[in-house]
Amino acid sequence: MSGGDLLISLALMFAQLSLLAFGGANTIIPDMQRQVVEVHHWLGPSEFAALFALAQAAPGPNMMVVSLIGWNVAGVPGALVATLAVAGPSSVLTFLVAGVWYRFKDAPWRKAIQRGLMPVTAGLLMASAGLLLHATAINWVTMAVVVVTAGLFMFTRLHPLLILAGAAMFGALGVIG
Repeated sequence: MSGGDLLISLALMFAQLSLLAFGGANTIIPDMQRQVVEVHHWLGPSEFAALFALAQAAPGPNMMVVSLIGWNVAGVPGALVATLAVAGPSSVLTFLVAGVWYRFKDAPWRKAIQRGLMPVTAGLLMASAGLLLHATAINWVTMAVVVVTAGLFMFTRLHPLLILAGAAMFGALGVIG
């Protein structure tokens, strides 16, 4: 595939995903992974998970994974195309719809749409978590650490850095490999 064709493929894929990102870029992670790994074969599953982890660890917007994928696939032009393609269509749509959405802020149909999108967004986020767990949990020990860590995040008031430090300690001690 030529460089131009590759950039067009990146642009089309991320532009389509942009319009599906209800709740943010993390909601499209499963389909992004499917497209990048299974359809286009640009990355392997572990490479995708590593880029996602890097994007989440770095400060900045949660859609940084898109730029990293673009960079990995086609260098600087790929990063720029992927980033613009994932941000552009949804931004234009939001701009076009915002006036109408605000005008009908008290309409029953708007409230129903918002209530209906909440479980969709939650389901998409859970699918993202499941996909990443499947790609990164290489044995029962890593699976257990992920489940315990997630439980601590959800059901305790421990500081997130303490939880992450505990998980990192397992890795540093060689328990997770």
